Amino acid sequence: DEFLKNCKNAEDLLGKNGLLKQLSKGLLERMLEAEMSDHLGYNKHSVEGHHSGNSRNGKSRKTVTTDSGDIRLNIPRDRQGEFDPIVVAKGQRRLPGFDDKVMSLYARGMTTREIQGHLEDLYGIDISPTLISQVTAAVLDEVTAWQNRPLDAVYPIVYLDAIWVKIRTDRVTQNQAVYLALGVNLEGEKELLGIWIAQNEGAKFWLSVLTELKNRGVQDIFIACVDGLKGFPDAIESEFPKTQVQVCVVHQIRNSLNLVTWTNRKEVAKDLKEVYTAATVDEARANLNEFAQKWDGDFPMISKSWIANWDRLCPFFDYPPEIRKAIYTTNAIESLNRSLRKIIKNRGAFPNEEAAKKLLYMALQNITRTYQIHFDTPFVLIVHRFVLKCIQIKVSAQLAINTFQQIQIKLCCSTLCIVISRFQNRTILTQIHTHKKKIV
Repeated sequence: DEFLKNCKNAEDLLGKNGLLKQLSKGLLERMLEAEMSDHLGYNKHSVEGHHSGNSRNGKSRKTVTTDSGDIRLNIPRDRQGEFDPIVVAKGQRRLPGFDDKVMSLYARGMTTREIQGHLEDLYGIDISPTLISQVTAAVLDEVTAWQNRPLDAVYPIVYLDAIWVKIRTDRVTQNQAVYLALGVNLEGEKELLGIWIAQNEGAKFWLSVLTELKNRGVQDIFIACVDGLKGFPDAIESEFPKTQVQVCVVHQIRNSLNLVTWTNRKEVAKDLKEVYTAATVDEARANLNEFAQKWDGDFPMISKSWIANWDRLCPFFDYPPEIRKAIYTTNAIESLNRSLRKIIKNRGAFPNEEAAKKLLYMALQNITRTYQIHFDTPFVLIVHRFVLKCIQIKVSAQLAINTFQQIQIKLCCSTLCIVISRFQNRTILTQIHTHKKKIV
């Protein structure tokens, strides 16, 4: 109550020189005095300090930046210059909390100069854009460690896509491709596997990305969902021969409707829907033939495109509706791309690749806090169906056993029995049967 006597409005309490700031200053200085007493071994003005060999030697002034503004502190000194405070360390100009605020603003797409103005308006803090760059540069080591972390051996689904950003190279601003790989693990959780930057998007660079994923521990992918990039499926199958490649049906529909006049657009879209919503692959092919008979006279390239890509478009028909919804489109990674575009749209161009990767990493960490981690569909069911469909063609029995070990708590015994029956080799059957008994 004594402190609040002079506070007549919110500005007196929370303003630039308000009570809250004065209390922060007083508390910090009291903590520094306590540290000095602990360092010397006696309290201020105590007789124990006489002829002790070391004593207080006045104070030095220091301005530190906090998340509520700048605070000028009086730092105590000792005569021998050995005092090394902990609460405000030597050389420390920013207290914990300030860097986190800068990181948060940067991750939301604000430029260094926008952050500078924002902090000055809110807290009266005058800092340079260079300092903000130095604060955010501290995350680069974290980015490197994250990019090189080991990955799971098996991913039921992996979505692969790229977005474009502007990066300055040799004083020339160019559009460069940022490659993203979004995996879904055996628990149904979405996990970004890495970020890669290259001059162009092409199957050759995607091959190097897949090779890196394999070197980081990925042994198998059940199904890879991709757009219609030429040569992409071949690049995937060269590294993961048993992986099923599902080309995005939504991309195929969009490309088809681009060939249609506006007056016929709704009717063509309705007829195409009969193809990709069919119950079986045979029914879908029959509906496609009917579509061709009806529309080839006006738009012959649509049916030709679907027929040419049919083997890559139809894998999702082998699965029940709850799995089809997860794999027939790359919407899972497209929604991530939309969030990233919102963040980078305010920037003319990144000065280098490091700056682009730094912002994208920080943005992704921020996005995933509110990102839907689990699928709406119970993913246990999806894993069961994938195991039943895919385990018979996996690269090794040991990988199958390892997969069982990761999902053993959720994998029902009846499913295990069906999977076991798929293996013909008696040694493999014995290994898996032994593991099944442990689960039971």
